[in-house]
Amino acid sequence: MINRPRRLRTGEVLRKAVRETRLSTDSLIQPLFIIEGNNIKKEISSLPGQYHYSPDMVGEGVENALKAGVKSVLLFGLPEHKDEKGTEAYNENGVLQQGIREIKQRYPQMQVITDICMCEYTSHGHCGILEGEKVDNDRTLPYLEKIALSHARAGADIVAPSDMMDGRINALRTALDKNGFTDIPVMSYAVKYASSFYGPFREAAGSTPAFGDRKSYQMDYHNRREAVKEALLDVEEGADILMVKPALAYLDVIKEVREKTKLPLAAYSVSGEYAMIKAAASQGLIDEYGVMCESAVSIFRAGADILITYFAKEISEAIKKGDIG
Repeated sequence: MINRPRRLRTGEVLRKAVRETRLSTDSLIQPLFIIEGNNIKKEISSLPGQYHYSPDMVGEGVENALKAGVKSVLLFGLPEHKDEKGTEAYNENGVLQQGIREIKQRYPQMQVITDICMCEYTSHGHCGILEGEKVDNDRTLPYLEKIALSHARAGADIVAPSDMMDGRINALRTALDKNGFTDIPVMSYAVKYASSFYGPFREAAGSTPAFGDRKSYQMDYHNRREAVKEALLDVEEGADILMVKPALAYLDVIKEVREKTKLPLAAYSVSGEYAMIKAAASQGLIDEYGVMCESAVSIFRAGADILITYFAKEISEAIKKGDIG
């Protein structure tokens, strides 16, 4: 007898009926970049189709996301003034805080997630307080607490620490709870690798280190077991959602973390992944839409529950059309 698995591939309706991986527009998050100023919408050269918005214009980016069916955004702020301690990161009237208030006032239905880090705000471009040329882990934690609290007071729905300091999840959870924000979830960048895929983002966010690199706090991309250790530590400290970053080159890590933890798992398809697809498509080398769809499905197939992606609007439309999901 010949085994005939092809029987289940003979028609589109049947193929969709037996799909193992399902996608939902509810699982997509669109990153947005907010810069100081007024009446600004400027395309980011390293990320075609993505924009810098001033706080008064960010509503356009939010409205476009909502129209496409995307109900969550991840915000990054770009201040005009930077200093060694990143004081604009926790300024109650800082650029990101203004953006949060603008979005929640005009679009209360949009879920606002905020990046908690210092690299966009420090004059040296590192993710914490320096001791000489090293990031001082424990001195950085109180600053991260202040940033998270300022975002919560502005109206953020979820805070997402990306700094990779040890103990930060416990510090943020404790600070939020003590200040009455017990219902604000923490989405932890639990597994964040020191990656070359971040290049376009660093131009977009103005966060390239002035010296050295981030390998002393972001993870070595050779390591998989360490990813599980980092994730389990964040679970223990009180994280509500875990994240793996980058995504496409780390599908094995997504799978491993999914199998070893019970929390919702996000994956961040980073700027380099987006830019490579855009660049190859612009040269006629690949089908942009097809590769975008295939890449997104692969991340969910590996075990992600949530996808942060610069293609969020386009993927949402693909899901609604029935091309994927």
